[in-house]
Amino acid sequence: MPVFEVDGVSLEVPDAELGPGLRYALGTGLYEHTEAHALTSHLKSGDRVLDLGAGCGYLAILAAGFVGPERVTAVEPNPALLPVIAGNVARNGLAPLTVLHGAAVPGEGGGQAPLFRREGFWSGSTARGKSGLRDAIEVPALGIGTLFASIRPTVLVADIEGAEGGLFDAGLPQPLRLAVIELHPAHYGARGIAGIFDAFARSGFAYCPVGSRGRTVVFSRLPSS
Repeated sequence: MPVFEVDGVSLEVPDAELGPGLRYALGTGLYEHTEAHALTSHLKSGDRVLDLGAGCGYLAILAAGFVGPERVTAVEPNPALLPVIAGNVARNGLAPLTVLHGAAVPGEGGGQAPLFRREGFWSGSTARGKSGLRDAIEVPALGIGTLFASIRPTVLVADIEGAEGGLFDAGLPQPLRLAVIELHPAHYGARGIAGIFDAFARSGFAYCPVGSRGRTVVFSRLPSS
């Protein structure tokens, strides 16, 4: 399997999960570089990190290097990536980082959710999209409310290819203080982007320019008055 080095993290990814664009991004170190910069600009000792859409495990491993693996939970819906994440966690000496199999959905979850897979693992999503579909499978539906209640993250990372639209409408609870969200406007347009910003604003978060760039948006909790 090809091995890539991205910002000091060693990542082994099967050829079957690589498309040309993904292979290029990993090979040049550009893979998730804006999300990585946003995350590492804000992490603090003692943070608990919840990573939705872990992919090959890069951001979860990066976070674990800052806060410790026992304080990071990675969620990944694609079953083919679970051994990849586990291998990369071990490769970087960061067990016991927790990996959960499933897709984050609104509410309390339970049952199954569809996962639409495309070429290159970074395009898989519970949002169907319009092109490039490779196959569709059913995966466990993990309620975002249940994840928040059980993990109590202080930092949230979400790169879930359009499934972030509407995911946070029920609110963002304490002790969450920061969120790094990759937007996917092709799935929900300007109104969907406005809905995500509104959901964070209702929960007492504001746009944070430090680390925000392009489709990567950082939200930080406003200080209590």
